[in-house]
Amino acid sequence: TGSNVVYRRALQGSDVCYVDFDFGSPTAGAIFGISALNRGTKPGKGTHSYLLGRAAAEERWDVWQHSDRQSLRQRPPGTGRLVLIPGFAGGGEFASNDAVVDRCIDLFLRLHSEFEVVLVDLSAGRSYAAEIVIAATSSPELIKVTARWLVFHRWTRQHIVAAHGLVFGERGLLDIAAEHGRDREKFTDDIRFVRTAIVDPNAPDLAGLRPPQLAWLREANRGLQRMAAERGVGRSAMLGSVPLDPVLQWREQLITDSDVWARHVANPATVEAFDSIAKKMTDESAWEQL
Repeated sequence: TGSNVVYRRALQGSDVCYVDFDFGSPTAGAIFGISALNRGTKPGKGTHSYLLGRAAAEERWDVWQHSDRQSLRQRPPGTGRLVLIPGFAGGGEFASNDAVVDRCIDLFLRLHSEFEVVLVDLSAGRSYAAEIVIAATSSPELIKVTARWLVFHRWTRQHIVAAHGLVFGERGLLDIAAEHGRDREKFTDDIRFVRTAIVDPNAPDLAGLRPPQLAWLREANRGLQRMAAERGVGRSAMLGSVPLDPVLQWREQLITDSDVWARHVANPATVEAFDSIAKKMTDESAWEQL
């Protein structure tokens, strides 16, 4: 979802950078179609090595230039830069310290000066990476730079519970932010949820289901809506939602216009959802509390 959102933002004309901080599984390169980075970059390079002081600079890859997909190599006129900073293929989680946070601050400051949007991909669940990023963005050097948090989750009971725990639970994002001097209420204002793989019970393509199945699906959806509202991940805390799409179910990749309009393998509603979220990331009205 994050990869598709920054891709759409680049198509909208913004210079964007995707930073892979999923230290245990740095696979963003595969989603962007860069086979050399399917499992991250070479030893001694990537975000791991830079943050740990083993590399003088981060490694950067131009997605338009290096993607194996021909539809991505044909960069449309008027698009912005699309840059990937990969992680190290053999890396893993590592604890934070002052030196790591200082290098993270330096990286974010430089990227902020170059790109309109920088998306930092954190691993699912609680991680050292989240602690590093919260510490860095809470520093005096970065506290005035707008930093927001998107929590992606599937539309199931267990994922709603997990999303709630990641933000509001013990040692969740709010607890970590408070440890670094952040006001919990203000930090909450900078968090939004994005629901993924949403099945619309009223969609025409579900007409083939039997009436009892449709009734069950609608009741299950109402139950999920109640659960999300009770746990603080309801509609008022959402930035957007992405419908279920066969392409994303079977292969995690960027969905191009060619996939929708030429090959007809992806759905227009999916692209519309990514476009909307890409615009809302920096739309102040989308971040106002309802």
